[in-house]
Amino acid sequence: MSDLSDRLKGAGKRLTPQRRLVLDAVERLGHATPDEVLAEARRHKPELSLSTVYRNLEVLEELGLVRHAHLSDRAPTYHSVGGHEHFHLVCRGCNEVISVGPALLAPLLDQLDELYGFVPDVGHLTVFGTCRACGTLA
Repeated sequence: MSDLSDRLKGAGKRLTPQRRLVLDAVERLGHATPDEVLAEARRHKPELSLSTVYRNLEVLEELGLVRHAHLSDRAPTYHSVGGHEHFHLVCRGCNEVISVGPALLAPLLDQLDELYGFVPDVGHLTVFGTCRACGTLA
């Protein structure tokens, strides 16, 4: 907790109870929209507002504690960075979200850098398709 307080303090911010609730909700839920974060956080603080959730998600993302990705046509989905970078596979059939480490993409990332001087932000990458289970149903 002091590491979080120190990071916030270094950015000129405080560790407010609302910020702690929002971060805890994201960590508990894994991948969640702001509305889902709000519902989870309201279990502990019913008066929390959606605008407070959005503001705190923005601050937490600026500090590198959470990331957002677009896993559907809904609002962005937030997840805790938790020390590991990953990208997402999303099944269009059952909406399963699979988190995958960047090592799988290493050859592609190397080629993008070598050929184009481009370094992708893997944490924002989402690949849509069909999972094995839904593929066997077709």
